Amino acid sequence: MKKHAIIPIFIPHEGCLNDCVFCNQKKITARQKPVGAEDVKNIIEQYLPTLSNRGLETIEVAFFGGSFTGLPIEKQSAYLSVAKQYKDNEQIDKIHLSTRPDYINTEILEHLKYYGVDIIELGVQSFDDDVLRQSNRGHNREVVYESCRVIKNAGFELGIQLMIGLPGDTHEKSIYSAKETVKIGPSIARLYPTIVIDDTELYQMYERGEYQPLSQENAIQTTKAMFRILTDAGIQIIRVGLKSTDLIQENGVISGGTYHPAFRQLVESEIARESLENQLPVLLRSNPKKITFESNEKCFSNMIGNKRSNKEYFQKKYPQLNILYKTNSSLADNQYLVIQ
Repeated sequence: MKKHAIIPIFIPHEGCLNDCVFCNQKKITARQKPVGAEDVKNIIEQYLPTLSNRGLETIEVAFFGGSFTGLPIEKQSAYLSVAKQYKDNEQIDKIHLSTRPDYINTEILEHLKYYGVDIIELGVQSFDDDVLRQSNRGHNREVVYESCRVIKNAGFELGIQLMIGLPGDTHEKSIYSAKETVKIGPSIARLYPTIVIDDTELYQMYERGEYQPLSQENAIQTTKAMFRILTDAGIQIIRVGLKSTDLIQENGVISGGTYHPAFRQLVESEIARESLENQLPVLLRSNPKKITFESNEKCFSNMIGNKRSNKEYFQKKYPQLNILYKTNSSLADNQYLVIQ
């Protein structure tokens, strides 16, 4: 049973003064209705009745959609004061927001602490200075390290968002970013393969032949390696890939082949397949006719694979085996067991 719920508040992108090559949110924001404090209250009131009596351990109000700490301080206060009221009344447990590494300083953190903010996610994207420069991020990696340090020292829970396949990026640079993330030690992370969408400089670079998106297979392989590095370090990965609703577009264009609506499952299905197959050689020495693959209920669909890809893979490669697929509640997430 799900123990954690998020009440999402989508804030227009007006807080960000930068023009990253991959982002078209400024143009979209110009067509959006402004969000006021009353809207924040209405959204929370709309969600709360649906979350009662569900045995939830944590309810968060999370501000998404832009660089929150880049908003005028009056607007930040207006939004946060609403969320704080619900937290003070014990109707929610945490307040969560995202921002840029260069929009963090001691004064900003003191302001967020006053309003009871718990979690700060940083859109880090990469720890490679050349990737940051080519993506027009507007800061270098030293800013990232310093922002992460002061956030953790101030007692906030830290989240880090990384992108894969930005201009100048390589598999090795992405792995480096994952390893640097582990050194910093956030509690949560998100992994986003770069998507080329219209109304962006990246789209123009793609049209001019100056940028080549990752293939879906390369994106999966790099993300899979980063996923393992982070999860092995105990970092919870709360998102892999963009949902269609994240690509806030009106009749927009997605170019290249990187995007997939179930990208996380593609990654986790490959992890499951490799884990299962690595256990087979020892068992196959005794020439069994039947074996069983097990996972917990949450990961069962990953064990089967996206569109049954793993099941079909094992049937084709090991036609001599009768393979049963079962759930085992004692197994952890992304833990798979093969028994005879």
